[in-house]
Amino acid sequence: MRIFNKYQPLLIAKYVKTFFSGRLYIHGRGAFSYAKGIMVMPEHADERHRITVHEINRLIGKMQAPAEAV
Repeated sequence: MRIFNKYQPLLIAKYVKTFFSGRLYIHGRGAFSYAKGIMVMPEHADERHRITVHEINRLIGKMQAPAEAV
């Protein structure tokens, strides 16, 4: 279990994508689990958990999407 003392969405997204499955704790936000490279919504999630999971998963999706050519 990895503990993040500060909420840094990009760092957490990179961690989840890299380690693929496990558990983590974010100080001030609570415990989360992740599987298949994305965060999983807890069964009894409050609004703060929902916002965090959606934000992290959105960042993971952006990292996996191919970059547009300019």
